[in-house]
Amino acid sequence: MRRARLGVVPATARAAALRRLAAALAANGIEDPALDARLLVCAAAQITHADLVRDPDLELGEVTARRLEDFAARRIAREPVSRILGSRGFWDLDLLVTAAVLDPRPETETLVEAALEFLAERRKAALHIVDLGTGSGALLCALLSEFPAATGVGIDLSVAACAVARRNLVRCGLAGRGEIHHGDWAAAEGRRFDLAIANPPYIVSEMICALAPEVRDHDPRLALDGGADGLDATRAIADLLPRILAADGLAILETGAGQGEAVRALVQRAGLTAAAPRRDLAGRARAVVAFVRPPGTPRA
Repeated sequence: MRRARLGVVPATARAAALRRLAAALAANGIEDPALDARLLVCAAAQITHADLVRDPDLELGEVTARRLEDFAARRIAREPVSRILGSRGFWDLDLLVTAAVLDPRPETETLVEAALEFLAERRKAALHIVDLGTGSGALLCALLSEFPAATGVGIDLSVAACAVARRNLVRCGLAGRGEIHHGDWAAAEGRRFDLAIANPPYIVSEMICALAPEVRDHDPRLALDGGADGLDATRAIADLLPRILAADGLAILETGAGQGEAVRALVQRAGLTAAAPRRDLAGRARAVVAFVRPPGTPRA
């Protein structure tokens, strides 16, 4: 039998395929080859990690070997695992991911953590949430899953992204409490929200070409390009916030590297009070939390 690019054949054992794929990914500069190899082998074989551990010596079989060869070639070409598999774990949800949406990153979960902290006393309240630039709907779905009485609106300029977000609301069992609107930021006007959340495009335009291939070649530019200083979208959102937040409302905005203080200045110029930038698990300033009413002020 002719050996394929990765060198797996139907008689190759699962564990051997895993080792071979991890080595190939490492040799091609993939950042976390062991994890990616495990995810791809399990997906190709349509098994769980527990199955892989329990039966490492089972042969792949023809269909699995062929599928794994395809997955390996795509990952070596720097296509993200989430694009290959069509889904991404975010928070504790499994979300549909397509070429139309930004691949949700674990770092963005920092925004959900901030919402849970600052709204802890209102966890069971009937909050109204807006996700500006919702993309896959990752933030909206995560927040609705954590605030059981909340309702939410996701807004996005991309028709295709809106379709993905709607599918994710259904996929997560949240369609009854969430809705998706096509439009720009101004589509949020006319309502008042307790929480506005956004992961806006914040990459400086001329820096997009220097991004990792997984981002540069696979995330939609609309979700990346923040203009000449990376703050075009954030500036527009900051100006919008006073018109859409309720009297006790807050906003949580993701920021790019080195942008934390600039984003704080933007929301403060709009009349809000901003807390110190929130840091992700890697210690990088990841989000700015802004309040209509300074923390500690008695509610009306």
